[in-house]
Amino acid sequence: MNIFGIGLPEMAVIMVVALLIFGPKKLPEIGRSLGKTIRSFQDASNEFQNEFKKEAEKLDQPVKTTAELEPKQIESTKQDNSV
Repeated sequence: MNIFGIGLPEMAVIMVVALLIFGPKKLPEIGRSLGKTIRSFQDASNEFQNEFKKEAEKLDQPVKTTAELEPKQIESTKQDNSV
């Protein structure tokens, strides 16, 4: 199991060091705040992706319309020139 390139033995060492530095009473509180921070980053990332997709869809429709109209305009121009 690799998380951010850190294996299980490295994760255990990090947990032991964190336990020694912060103590057993502070560790759950730190874990909760870290979890909330990660969650808020994920929410912000999802919101950004959704906004980006909405804007891309708004731009996609005029591009499709233009792509459909352009061949028709070329045809009408060819017909006008040949007449």
